[in-house]
Amino acid sequence: MTSAETNAGSAPRIWNLPNILTMLRIALVPFFVWFLILDAPGLQAGSGVWRWAAVVAFAVAIYTDKLDGDIARSRGLVTDFGKIADPIADKLLIGSALVMLSLLGELPWWVTALILVREWGVTALRFFVIRYGVIPASRGGKLKTVVQTVAIFLYVMPLAAIAPWLGFVAFAVMMAALAITVWTGAEYTVEALKLRASGIRARKQQLNEGAP
Repeated sequence: MTSAETNAGSAPRIWNLPNILTMLRIALVPFFVWFLILDAPGLQAGSGVWRWAAVVAFAVAIYTDKLDGDIARSRGLVTDFGKIADPIADKLLIGSALVMLSLLGELPWWVTALILVREWGVTALRFFVIRYGVIPASRGGKLKTVVQTVAIFLYVMPLAAIAPWLGFVAFAVMMAALAITVWTGAEYTVEALKLRASGIRARKQQLNEGAP
């Protein structure tokens, strides 16, 4: 079989509906950021039409996250590409939202810094141990994503124009998201170290079995 035939045969595994939805989520990130910027000339947050456009863009992006997972599991379309690209898409969306909210003065920078260090640290761990296997998303990781999403959605919405007290609700949910984020980050670190140790043992065993 030629390399072209091999690539053609493997293409459907990548270009399936869940992966396309994941890539759509990535494509929505710059639009979401741009809408927030348009609403905040001089980085002074407003509550106009562009802010609501950012709310809609964020909501659509989050819905694609749920939809691609449901389709992938129900139709047996889970791929290694999806396992890697899906969390990266989530981190791009969540990360851009956190940075923009901090730039607009609506979220403390220390919250954004802690969450981003954990998120990209886990991503680095995934690539570090990918030769030994893929670390799938855990239940804790999924819970973290849900709580983060709710917290950010509450922040992105122009709550001051609706009810000022909702800002305290948004902050409380964000603190819960931060706690879960740190906890699951520690879990992923332990899993990555276990996977690496297991892979090293397996390679040593193979070498020993192959030795004369």
